[in-house]
Amino acid sequence: MDDRHRIAGSAPRILFVSSEVFPLAKTGGLADVSSALPAALSCLGADVRVMLPGYSQALDLAGCLDVVSGCELPDGRLLMGRLPDSGVPIILFDAPALFAREGGIYQDSDRKDWPDNDHRFAAFCRAAAFVALGRTTLGWRPQIVHANDWHTGMISAFLHFSGQIRPKTVFTIHNLAFQGNFPLTAFSNLGLPSEALSPEGIEFYNQISFIKAAIRYSDRLTTVSPTYAREILTPEHGCGLDGLLRARAADLTGILNGVDYDVWDPANDTELPCPYSHDDLAGKDDCKASLRHEMGLSQAVGAPLIGYVNRLTHQKMADVVLDVVPRIVANGAQIVVHGKGDRAFEERFESVARAHPDNVAVRLGYTEALAHRIVGGCDLSLTPARFEPCGLTTMYAMRYGALPVTRAVGGLVDTVEDAGTVNADDDLGSGFAFARATVDDMEDSLIRASSWYHDSDAWKRLQRRAMLRDFGWKRSAQRYLELYAALLGGAPPRFDERPPARDEYPIAPSVPCDALQMGG
Repeated sequence: MDDRHRIAGSAPRILFVSSEVFPLAKTGGLADVSSALPAALSCLGADVRVMLPGYSQALDLAGCLDVVSGCELPDGRLLMGRLPDSGVPIILFDAPALFAREGGIYQDSDRKDWPDNDHRFAAFCRAAAFVALGRTTLGWRPQIVHANDWHTGMISAFLHFSGQIRPKTVFTIHNLAFQGNFPLTAFSNLGLPSEALSPEGIEFYNQISFIKAAIRYSDRLTTVSPTYAREILTPEHGCGLDGLLRARAADLTGILNGVDYDVWDPANDTELPCPYSHDDLAGKDDCKASLRHEMGLSQAVGAPLIGYVNRLTHQKMADVVLDVVPRIVANGAQIVVHGKGDRAFEERFESVARAHPDNVAVRLGYTEALAHRIVGGCDLSLTPARFEPCGLTTMYAMRYGALPVTRAVGGLVDTVEDAGTVNADDDLGSGFAFARATVDDMEDSLIRASSWYHDSDAWKRLQRRAMLRDFGWKRSAQRYLELYAALLGGAPPRFDERPPARDEYPIAPSVPCDALQMGG
């Protein structure tokens, strides 16, 4: 990174806490952010340490680890190591009874939430609070604790009620729909004072809420795009917490996530059969042919190939995609689906693939390598959502010239500029956006995209323009550093992406949205 962006003076000490960090543990974009943002902060001169639960796979992948001696934690121990590639120091909370399990990070092999998730992540939050308060032999104490999503939400509450001098706290909302809500009986295991169990504390519709604890007790709040920061202040997108968020609007900032171009760059991507770049797109045709062969699709000359790499859920509009697929196949397109989610959607996608074996391929599950090959070989990337905090997949797609077809909501508004029709000014745009979450709107955008695709010169210009969009982490990391500096008594941030301020925000109750979930 350019030295002009490096920190002048002493480096802030930041404990970055997350339930996922790539490549040690990943179920979604949170893992990518939790790897790339600390690395970018470190490159700018910050003293960052990442903290992660000691899942079995994380311990296996982390390599050489040192035990932090003299730290008496009730549920486990601390191990120190470094993240692969970036070398950022990582602290792993090694608690085998809680995290060394067969199955997923949040769910068992039957896709049911672990019944003790409240205890698992409360213990992790308590361990992070130990580190934050300097109650370890690390010889290091953070000035800022930056926590992420509900799994780390109780850290701010533990620090608030610790009665000790504590570091400042920042909490990033990556997806407000995942809240970490548990029965009131779970409160007794937290060790918090009774005053915390109230509507003014962590109680939420006769439950306790990890994410509400973070929103209530953190010093500053961020989310992963400016548009999503505005949306979550509304009942439609606030998931029952819009009143509290409006009350804290002055402390809420939207900072767009970035892309780690060391991982996502078609010119250097070892997962692709052939590299390519905006200057030389010939290799993309080879990637497309290879992907079709791998997926068992016909080598249909002139047919656009669409990728849908996503969670197969209602949020990601899997139901609408299922209804659109037969239409786009009838219009001469092909599609590759890769992801996992609701079993009913998975079964329907497999049924559609059986009905259209030459033009529809479905690979359930998720592997990082296949996701790279799909975005590398596809012409279009279908990334719709009913709500979307950021949309990293869309940013990856643009870098690979797989032009996004998406819905104008949340972070997708901040990243995708609609190209319009092929007869319009083709010096504008980086993808295709639609407004309503309907089959007709999605199909219309795909038809527009197909018109561009069949105009070879215009298509190549649009691809190159999308590939040149810069969503690297430098700018976003700099904004986080400015936010940290303001918290530590420095100059206020030079940017302002907070929601519009009002003189008064009444804390009005709202009914929680249907999407509320415990998992991540």
